[in-house]
Amino acid sequence: MVKAAESNLDSLREKIAGRYSDGAVLVGKAHALAEAGDAAAAQRGVVASDMLTELRLDPPALAAAMVADAAISGTIKLEAIGEALGADTQAIVDGVRRVATMRWDRTAGDDGESLRKMFMAIAADVRVVIVALALRLRDMRALRSLADEAERRRIARETLEIYAPLANRLGIFHLKWELEDLCLRELEPDIYRQIGAALAAKRDERDGMIRDAILTLQARLEEAGIHGKISGRPKHIYSIYKKMQRKRVSFAEIYDVSAVRVLVDSVPDCYAVLGIVHGLWTPIAGEFDDYIARPKPNGYQSLHTAIVGPGGRSLEVQIRTAEMHQFGEYGVAAHWAYKESRKAGRLADAKFNWLRQLIDWQKEVTDPHDMVESLKTDIFQDQVYVFTPGGDVIDLPVGATAVDFAYRVHTDVGHRCRGALVNGQIVPLDHKLQTGDRVEILTQKTPQPSRDWLSPQLGYVITSSARHKIRQWFRQQGREAAIVQGRESLERELKRVGIERPRHDEYVKLFANHNTPEELFSAIGFGDIATQAVAAKILDAERAQQEAAKLAAEAARLAAAATSSHSAPVPEASPKRPTSKPAAAGGVSVEGQAGVLSHPARCCTPVPGDAVIGYITRGRGIAIHRRDCPNILSSPEPERLIEIAWGNENRRRYPVTVLIQGSDRIGLLRDIVEVFADLGINVSGTTVTTNKKEQSASISATLEVSSNEQLVRVLAKIERVPGVERARRQAG
Repeated sequence: MVKAAESNLDSLREKIAGRYSDGAVLVGKAHALAEAGDAAAAQRGVVASDMLTELRLDPPALAAAMVADAAISGTIKLEAIGEALGADTQAIVDGVRRVATMRWDRTAGDDGESLRKMFMAIAADVRVVIVALALRLRDMRALRSLADEAERRRIARETLEIYAPLANRLGIFHLKWELEDLCLRELEPDIYRQIGAALAAKRDERDGMIRDAILTLQARLEEAGIHGKISGRPKHIYSIYKKMQRKRVSFAEIYDVSAVRVLVDSVPDCYAVLGIVHGLWTPIAGEFDDYIARPKPNGYQSLHTAIVGPGGRSLEVQIRTAEMHQFGEYGVAAHWAYKESRKAGRLADAKFNWLRQLIDWQKEVTDPHDMVESLKTDIFQDQVYVFTPGGDVIDLPVGATAVDFAYRVHTDVGHRCRGALVNGQIVPLDHKLQTGDRVEILTQKTPQPSRDWLSPQLGYVITSSARHKIRQWFRQQGREAAIVQGRESLERELKRVGIERPRHDEYVKLFANHNTPEELFSAIGFGDIATQAVAAKILDAERAQQEAAKLAAEAARLAAAATSSHSAPVPEASPKRPTSKPAAAGGVSVEGQAGVLSHPARCCTPVPGDAVIGYITRGRGIAIHRRDCPNILSSPEPERLIEIAWGNENRRRYPVTVLIQGSDRIGLLRDIVEVFADLGINVSGTTVTTNKKEQSASISATLEVSSNEQLVRVLAKIERVPGVERARRQAG
């Protein structure tokens, strides 16, 4: 064991000496320091340092990796590292120690300062992140040696949520791919084995096909006078798994399980090779991506195409220059070898903008949960790059809106935002931005953010940083103002869905964290809970209470009729009770009847969440009615009524009629229909009535919705259309 460790150390020194004349001396000192404190930690340090030589990191970073484990365990003090190895190495170790000891899954109030210091260390020196990634990959490779399964799974989840996205953000893909595969092996072992077995089953056949493709393509490149290096490219199990999930296809339907990579000298050669590939084999439709013309947000560039290769089997071909490949494999670390080049330094600096965002963010946030959530949603998600009117680049997570952009530019711009221009065109504030968009925010004089921006259902904001700034603004307005505004907001929402006389003392019981109506109102006013979510929950409770009241009244009526001495027992029947397990019937559970067709009644247009009852029709199965439907209340045949309930996995859509009142302006109906289209709502019919004298319009629209919550969301959106005065559900 000792000889093996010495051999590994000697090999590491040789690699370093070949690149840095004095680097081997510094790393040797680091090893001696680590070994004096903890021999096992020193051996692990050799493994981590060796990984980093492939990334061409400088000697201080390699020395930091050598002593990091001993520093984390406390056997070596930071001061001793600084004295022996220099301030640069000490600073890297301090940052790595903060990253490695952070428990991301259970941040508490007193973790705020630790998180803040860690963010500062990461943003100040990207080597901190790269060393931390190497340590985590080394530990993930040895994860199976840990006996505690729960701890293994915790580490794997943390790696998948924090470390792999960090590697992706830095563009260090070979670290990202291996981390993801190791996480999948621990978290989904059956899926990992299944995909691995499927890959292994036809490995010989696949390797033969790749060899044939390489030989054929190499010959054509030589004929064309293009110097190119072609090699097979391994596919990673996690990427196959994610593609199967994303496209909802089986392993057999994945086109790019087999792949080759072509490295050429120039960008024109890339496109020339693409033409040769498409001339040799049939390209597969929809499987071409030009990441050279439109690089990925992390800077990755390449041409990707899928073709029907030799033997009729699908094959992915990646084409890029050697420089693109270097960055594609090593990301920002690829620039370390060329850091003496000012151009390369500026290029690397451009890739670190997201790290510097952490400095601004950590100054504003006090809640550590918000910090971690921001990392996951704002920093680690796939990004889009958009431009300010002045040409500055702003990166935001995919799905970000104009409001997210406004708050990223400046908090005050976000607070005063009233509109947006994207590529010169006015767009709604919930417009999702795309890479390359030029965005200009229209502002008002006074800050006045909307509480609607905090509603996840309305989709105005997706970034944690913007959401935090909006909440902070409302908190500064005072509790009394929040109570008034929260109450007004909730009552306005309830009126939309037909609740004109709210019973707030009863509603507050639905929300465990709020003891009084005022507490609930202030939570809405401060933006801690979305108005639409509260309204949807209240609507569900109202429907359930109405159902209970109807049943109680019906039971009392039947009891009175049965005991009456003036007439024979009334032969009316109550709704049938369950005689067997409920059977799914088109979105509802029908009790007492198995396999019966059902349909929503047109007279009252029930939607999931409404209190409902079934009516057995002649020839059309069961009609689903709202319990307060006039036709049900006056039914001459109560024996046809049957108990039903909405199914748990209901995915059907149900018709509901909404009434919209507004000004009679050009384009009103078009703008309303656009809201329906944006929300994926189908419209089965509309009726428009105008009053020229009053210049008003009334629109009745029959929509197909899947739930009360969706109905609340669409009514809220409609009322934000210019010219719309009110939008309500038509009473049953």
